[in-house]
Amino acid sequence: MPPVPPPPEVVTLRWETPEPIVVPAMGDAFDFLIRAVFSWTANRITYDELRYRVHQHSHWANVLVRERTATIARTFAPHRSHELQRALNADLGGQRWPRGADGPTPRFSVHVWVTPDPRVRERLRPYWEERIRLECEHELGMLRTEQADEMTRRWRDVLESLDKDPVTSHAARLTGERFAKVFGEFVQERNQAVPDLITLLEYAVKGHGDLQMGPSEYTEAWDVALQAYRRQHGLVEETA
Repeated sequence: MPPVPPPPEVVTLRWETPEPIVVPAMGDAFDFLIRAVFSWTANRITYDELRYRVHQHSHWANVLVRERTATIARTFAPHRSHELQRALNADLGGQRWPRGADGPTPRFSVHVWVTPDPRVRERLRPYWEERIRLECEHELGMLRTEQADEMTRRWRDVLESLDKDPVTSHAARLTGERFAKVFGEFVQERNQAVPDLITLLEYAVKGHGDLQMGPSEYTEAWDVALQAYRRQHGLVEETA
């Protein structure tokens, strides 16, 4: 018969409280619910023996954690469970019980999670529903703004290219139906506006109608504007 192997040097058991530990919040009107997870360790015993000893010590461990957390919990408002959780774990972290124990005596460390009283959660629900609604509306507004800005920049690039591309008047025929309609109307309106402006400039240069031009320098300025506009839009200047 082979010899029985010696127990391992260190045995570890993770154990969670079956029910939350209840401690009062500030004002004693509401409670905090604390879920504690214990990490038990011992030296030179078997796992089954450690589990048996943990079962014997579990009530004492729960009482110890409740006593240490109750005083701190009373300094936190009932709806500040997250802040309490950080404070408790900062206080409990790095500590082990029982003090000074060694060898086969089980020792434990603990980490906790804190939730508010169910009555507090119900009172917090309207606040969080409204906050979620406002944040969603804000994010949706930001998305719409970004999309509108991108579309505006793209359209600006398209419209600026009208004066550089000789085939822009025919571009609407190559696009989708809705875009073709809108784009075609824009090109048509633009082309109709050019002759009207040309006519106005020509009247200004020649001093026709009711414009009653002033000094020759002013007339020359209009002539420069007329020539520049013709070049910009690819119009052939008429000869006298």
